[in-house]
Amino acid sequence: MSIVMAVKDTEPYLPECLESILAQTYPNWELIAVNDHSTDATPDILREYATKDERIRVYNSDRPKLIPTLQKAHGHCRGTLINRMDSDDIMPEYKLQVMVQEWQKHGKGTIVAGGTKHFVDEGEVGEGFLRYENWLNDVARESRHYEEIYQECVIPSHCWLIHRDDFNAVGAFDPEVYPEDYDLCFRFYQERLKVIGVDRILHYWRDRSDRISRTWDCYKDNRYFELKIRYFYELDRDKSRPLVLWGAGKNGKDMARLLKKHKDVFHWVCDNEKKIGKHIYGVYMNHFSILSELQNPQIMIVVSSPDDRVAIRQQLRDWNKQPATDFWFFA
Repeated sequence: MSIVMAVKDTEPYLPECLESILAQTYPNWELIAVNDHSTDATPDILREYATKDERIRVYNSDRPKLIPTLQKAHGHCRGTLINRMDSDDIMPEYKLQVMVQEWQKHGKGTIVAGGTKHFVDEGEVGEGFLRYENWLNDVARESRHYEEIYQECVIPSHCWLIHRDDFNAVGAFDPEVYPEDYDLCFRFYQERLKVIGVDRILHYWRDRSDRISRTWDCYKDNRYFELKIRYFYELDRDKSRPLVLWGAGKNGKDMARLLKKHKDVFHWVCDNEKKIGKHIYGVYMNHFSILSELQNPQIMIVVSSPDDRVAIRQQLRDWNKQPATDFWFFA
């Protein structure tokens, strides 16, 4: 199997990362590490480890930035199975063995995905990352990846294993779209690859202030509505059915503007008495109870509160009207 790893200026963390790969109980791996124009001692560390173990092969990226570097790494892969690693993170020693053994039960057409745990060198992991971690682990435990795909990225970049033929079929790292891991999840979904969740922590994810998810402009609005709505219209929107937007806060208003850009007609609902009965962006705001009057609606739920999401999911179940495939959480 091949592990692809883009590496940029991770001198303080790289040795620990590489040692965790060398410690894997599954021995049949190769690491394709590509240096993305690092300015610290990262290239020296990579070369040192490559001389220690011939399974580690090191290259330099032709173009700066993450996706071109991953493309270069993928081009040098020899393995049948593909996994990605981040150069500041750590693998538990059983990671590759667990993923390969699970994949072998199912074969091609399958992605294996597992749980993750954040850690920091000093202080505490941020509350937002802990919420995301708990949600990811619940998704993996119950294999709800496609059911939850419009809410957040359902498979972290370092927590999947896939056959190279399946990976190539979805375009591998070719599209230069960020966030690249979330776009890849949608392409898995588009190809209808089956995701098998593993109820184990398969990756230790370092939280640090200079990680790109905190510093790059393309990650600042982490709702990724533009990406989500593009795939929704490509993969799930059925314009023969009524569309419902549930949520009248900032998220709901931002999504409403996107729906209007798509020139789609939608019913807008909420439970806020101050907004019900008013027109916002030219759309009348209804109480959510009108759902019982609609024939086979598709429902986009755009609320930020976790408690509200739980209550809405229960309401839909109580009505016994909407299967999980007909409503999606977008925030």
